[in-house]
Amino acid sequence: MSLIRVALDVPLARLFDYRCDDPAALIGMRVLVPFGRQKLIGIIVGKPDISAAPEGTLKSALSVLDDTPLLSRDDLRLLKFAAEYYVHPLGSVVMATLPAAMRRVRTRKETPDAYALTATGTALLADMLPPRARAQRKLLGMLQSQAAVPHAEISTAGVATRNALKEFIAQGWAQPAAAEVLAAAPPVTPVAAPQLTAEQAAAVEAICAALGTYQAMLLWGITGSGKTEVYLHAIATALARDTQVLLLIPEIALTPQLESLVVARFPGIPVSTLHSGLADGTRAERWQAARSGRARIVLGTRLSVFTPLPALGLIIVDEEHDTSLKQGEGFRYSARDLAVVRARQAGVPVVLGSATPALETYRNAVDQRYRLLKLSNRIQAGLPVISCVDLRQQQPADGLSSQVIAAIAERIARGEQSMVFINRRGYAPVLMCGSCGWMSDCQRCSARLVLHLRDRRLRCHHCGHDSPVPASCPDCGDADLAPVGQGTQRIEAALIRHFPQARILRVDRDTTRRKGAWQDMRTRIQDREVDILVGTQILAKGHDFPHLNLVSVINADNLLYSNDFRAAERLYALLTQVSGRAGRGATAGAVLIQTQFPEHPLYTALRSQNFDAFARTQLAERQQAGFPPYVHQALLRAEARELKTALQFLAQAAQAAHRLEPAVTVYDPVPANMMRKAGRERAQLLVQSQSRTELRAFLNAWQPQLANTKSTAARWSLDVDPVEF
Repeated sequence: MSLIRVALDVPLARLFDYRCDDPAALIGMRVLVPFGRQKLIGIIVGKPDISAAPEGTLKSALSVLDDTPLLSRDDLRLLKFAAEYYVHPLGSVVMATLPAAMRRVRTRKETPDAYALTATGTALLADMLPPRARAQRKLLGMLQSQAAVPHAEISTAGVATRNALKEFIAQGWAQPAAAEVLAAAPPVTPVAAPQLTAEQAAAVEAICAALGTYQAMLLWGITGSGKTEVYLHAIATALARDTQVLLLIPEIALTPQLESLVVARFPGIPVSTLHSGLADGTRAERWQAARSGRARIVLGTRLSVFTPLPALGLIIVDEEHDTSLKQGEGFRYSARDLAVVRARQAGVPVVLGSATPALETYRNAVDQRYRLLKLSNRIQAGLPVISCVDLRQQQPADGLSSQVIAAIAERIARGEQSMVFINRRGYAPVLMCGSCGWMSDCQRCSARLVLHLRDRRLRCHHCGHDSPVPASCPDCGDADLAPVGQGTQRIEAALIRHFPQARILRVDRDTTRRKGAWQDMRTRIQDREVDILVGTQILAKGHDFPHLNLVSVINADNLLYSNDFRAAERLYALLTQVSGRAGRGATAGAVLIQTQFPEHPLYTALRSQNFDAFARTQLAERQQAGFPPYVHQALLRAEARELKTALQFLAQAAQAAHRLEPAVTVYDPVPANMMRKAGRERAQLLVQSQSRTELRAFLNAWQPQLANTKSTAARWSLDVDPVEF
């Protein structure tokens, strides 16, 4: 009797043994197995000689689903490390990294990923269709415009278009097809690589010299210093050695711009782009292209760190400081940290790039655990001049100071572009009654409902609650309801009043929700069809707008009120990134930051643009206070319908922790910063240690006791190396 050990996506920290007499079953293959009354897909992670399960209780696997292993032993090694380090069930970790289409048991006919014209359909002309067959003509145009039209695109075109598709299939004019899997080179001749500066050339040389060996490097380059060009030159050398490259980015919004750069630089080289915005079938196809080695460059967001790459030669993590690289729900992992682990396991270099490195990364570079590569000069441009606008001298009713208005007017007169940055969407953060003080609170969260004036809606940006704006105060009945504070919509309205002839574009999650919207906006900005940009941090990272020469920052002080010890680090990084959008062309840039605390040390450091001094000051404060990176932390989170239930669970967890006589500090349970979210009350318990090894040992001993805690009313999760509290 042959045995297989299977990892299943169930909330149990164990693996499951099954009988399997199929000689083709290998480690790394998917297998369909019975589990209770269900049938589940799992991954074979071992082939033991004996099982600890009682004799006669082992069930037989139903079928092996793959011809070759999907995951190599190196892939499983990384996944096992991640499961152990982040104290998460291996089955959940393994299955979470597979594309969704490969995790499903097919119980019905799958919807095709896309449709394409058949040979007969290719010869079809619009004039051959009836004049009134508008839907058929529209569909024909869609199918003729691209090699394969995604199913979702046809579905959203309307009922008539969907019916036309059925007719096309019946006539033999269209057929199911795979959506475009790999990015293709653009039809234009690619531009040659620009001449490198001395600093860039030195960085490229250092990275290329490390190919074939493990080396962690911090590419610390100010905004506009050409980090992307360093990446592209290093990628070219890695490709020349017939290896694959993994390029991680924090946000989907950055994908199209970087993808176009990569594809244009390497025509004919298959590029596989992976992110959560892809259709399931497309993601699975691209994942397979990477696993097979056909895709030589993989560009993706955090989950891509687990993508199987048989010929991996180089890993690059762009904007490595960005918290989006840390998964915030379920399996809470850091893609940046796992990229370093993967590079070490694979024996390849990893490059962490940022203008404002995370203090953990910065300390590793200062202590020479990482090699430091520095780009201290901008390419063909100087740094923008950063100034503070003292709001103690004026309180602008619409959020825009006279200095900001005058500076924007000056740029418009010159034919230059300006940006007004406010990291809050909607019209106003809260609606308030002037008579009784009622505020638009979310009943399901410890947060306010944000006013979206154009839609006349109040929306919670945490749980998604949506309700109409009341005609009068729900408490006292007074109709005197007024918006308080500013959001992107309110700033946009103020700019329209001040500059009625200007072309104003708002860029936030609301305006970029439609597929392709952000790409269209970027084109308009590049073509100088926009005078003033208003937006959130979507605009802050990685974009190169050569005609943008003024950045104004509204409400930056809000982050200074945070009780998070990382607040100053994050605000400095955010303001540095958004400031870096100014003055990338031939004209010097300027940045105006509206603040009530112009003498604050953070703003002083920002004006001098000396990250090194700021980082060293922050590290000294962290060391004195006993905060990361000088200690290592884990956060036990609990949520329940009532706060006392969550706190009771954490109190039991704390008692269990103390019984272990741990070499770690266990703090008292406290309510979370956002105590209520989506109708659930939340609390947390912090543990920390100066030794990562001791913390891991404690967590591995503590986790089984948490799993056996009798409280079933509270849901809990462990977050190792938390970045949010």
